[in-house]
Amino acid sequence: MQNSYDQTSIDWKDFYHRLFVLAAPIAFQSLMLASVAAADALMLGRVTQYEMTAVSLAAQVSFVQNMFISAFISAGAILGAQYYGKGDRRTIQELFNMMLRFTVCLSLVFFAACELCPGALMHIFAEDPELIRIGSGYLRIAGWSYVICAVSQCYLTVMKVTDHVLPNALISSVAVVSNILLNAVFIYGLFGMPALHYKGTAVATTIARLIELILCLVVSAGAGHVRPGWRRLFRRDKALTKDYVRQCLPLLGGSLLWGVGFTSYTAIIGHLGADAAAANSVSAVIRDLICCACNGIACAAGIMVGNELGAGRLERGKQYGIKLKSISWVIGFGSTALVLALTPLVVRMVILTGQARSYLTGMMVIMAFYMIGRCVNTVTINGVLDGGGDTLFDMYSLAVSMWGIAIPLALLGAFVWHWPVLAVYSCTCLDEVGKIPWVMIRFRKYKWVRNLTREQTPDNKE
Repeated sequence: MQNSYDQTSIDWKDFYHRLFVLAAPIAFQSLMLASVAAADALMLGRVTQYEMTAVSLAAQVSFVQNMFISAFISAGAILGAQYYGKGDRRTIQELFNMMLRFTVCLSLVFFAACELCPGALMHIFAEDPELIRIGSGYLRIAGWSYVICAVSQCYLTVMKVTDHVLPNALISSVAVVSNILLNAVFIYGLFGMPALHYKGTAVATTIARLIELILCLVVSAGAGHVRPGWRRLFRRDKALTKDYVRQCLPLLGGSLLWGVGFTSYTAIIGHLGADAAAANSVSAVIRDLICCACNGIACAAGIMVGNELGAGRLERGKQYGIKLKSISWVIGFGSTALVLALTPLVVRMVILTGQARSYLTGMMVIMAFYMIGRCVNTVTINGVLDGGGDTLFDMYSLAVSMWGIAIPLALLGAFVWHWPVLAVYSCTCLDEVGKIPWVMIRFRKYKWVRNLTREQTPDNKE
């Protein structure tokens, strides 16, 4: 392995160009994906508050599933970015196969749960019988999209790490536009179709996911793309599997802690009443839309840092990480200003009760300051640190900040001390802001400056 800790001259103009080329399509893709939830909220919000809230709560099942999938594909992306920097496409194909095996098996479990016991799933998030009834009907249809999504996400992840970011973003964008258009058709019954209301969002999502998968298969068939090795789909490379699991387990732990924690936030607010749940549903949509920029930067950071470290250019990778961490602060303060500026418009856009509207205003202001921590931590942890394989820290920080502080406070505030809704909501925002100093200390230890690749030999094959 080449050791390149010698100081190298970095062309920062080229750095920003590559950052933009990578981050812009990914941020746009993230924006388009978040737009689906926004469209669901706006369209169903024009039908009834109950349907909007029930679908938002039911979508938490998909959110939890995505936490598992995120760990499986992120482990592949971390190693894939480094092996791509090294120029080893065969190993990337083996990683592709691993991701498919894990994600499809996991998605079949969630699909079965949605078909067999949707009511039990909805009871986790709400007590209102009407919310449970509507959410159960949504899950029975939307569950079909989960397996399709698992396969397409593996394809899209491999496209990202092999410098096919633009096709990746275009595929997701087509799927999202299709989803939004189909939402309108099936929710309102346009063009002679029956008005399915909340069930229409599930039908639209399933069809859009199928379109996405078909496009992935077609685009990946082109020259220069890495495709699964179907004949070796169930064969295992022992050394590579060990590396994959070493990255995956901390990511899975972190994803579960974060995903279940975030779902717990939704469940806690959901049990404070329909008005609180409705306001939280809208604020969550806005949060996801605003986070698109930091998501794009974080993904680009992981690829750029990973490419340099995998190629043995460790000092260059370190300097890239330092610059990206500084950029995260700019994105964070910019996001805070944007949330505050959008608050009056958002509050007027959705049909809510007077109480829900009051809750939404307060939640938006609180969320504005939460965005600083969210952006800085996303880019630094999920981008730079993960790019160098430092995946354990995220799990530790979530265990302390979210599960040791934020969730207990929110639970006690909601069900023991009976705090006001906005005070409980503030507790759910403590984790990201509170762990910033810890994240900065970890970053400056530079344990993430590592080359994770290895030479692949025939002896590694089972």
